[in-house]
Amino acid sequence: MATFHREIIEVADAAALARAAAERVIARMESNPGRIAICLTGGSSPKQLYELLGQEPYKNQVPWDRVHWFIGDDRFVKAADPLNNMSMARRIFLDRCAPAVNIHPIATESHSPYEAAHLYETELKTFYGATVLDPPQPLFDLVLLGVGPDGHIASLFPGYPAVNVTDQWVVGVSEAHVAPFVPRVSLTLPALGSCHEMLFELSGADKRAILTRVLTGEDLPANRARAYEGETVWLCDSAALPENYRD
Repeated sequence: MATFHREIIEVADAAALARAAAERVIARMESNPGRIAICLTGGSSPKQLYELLGQEPYKNQVPWDRVHWFIGDDRFVKAADPLNNMSMARRIFLDRCAPAVNIHPIATESHSPYEAAHLYETELKTFYGATVLDPPQPLFDLVLLGVGPDGHIASLFPGYPAVNVTDQWVVGVSEAHVAPFVPRVSLTLPALGSCHEMLFELSGADKRAILTRVLTGEDLPANRARAYEGETVWLCDSAALPENYRD
């Protein structure tokens, strides 16, 4: 597995992590005077960040009319289902703050996860204006990610074929490696990596075991995910970092 530069930033706790993430999101938006694309993530890690983005002072700093919101993966469940990732983000801040036309959910109520993957890939290509990713022109300004207990990112699970897909932007995943055991739709590593910044959030002692495995270089999806032409940043609170990290 090729090595790459990963910047690890330690913060005190979950609240500090959310603030640091919000500041990075705003800074990334400020660096682009044109159309902005942010790729969100699900799970518990980003909830505090999403709450901050929907409140002052951060809410006032987001150029809502220029920002388009995508999602890195979703569970193949109805939009109203609590397990739906984009619906969580919509409930917390998007529906109150963002123009509806700037919110780009995965069509999780289509015929199958594979059809949903095809539809989302088509939408991404239309937004990007090309069918092939050009490294100097990233698809996203910023991609948010968490890491699962098995080292998965988005819905790319260790040992599953989807993690090795390079000729598609989005894939259907028939079953998950961890709960909830429902089909998924996920961006692939090339699509996720087409960004100016890939920003991971890890908070809490329950993340320490998987972060230890990541930092020792184990071949996990979390160690394959990186911004190909941009920054790869891991925001971690003190509880998530291994005890011997500073040594």
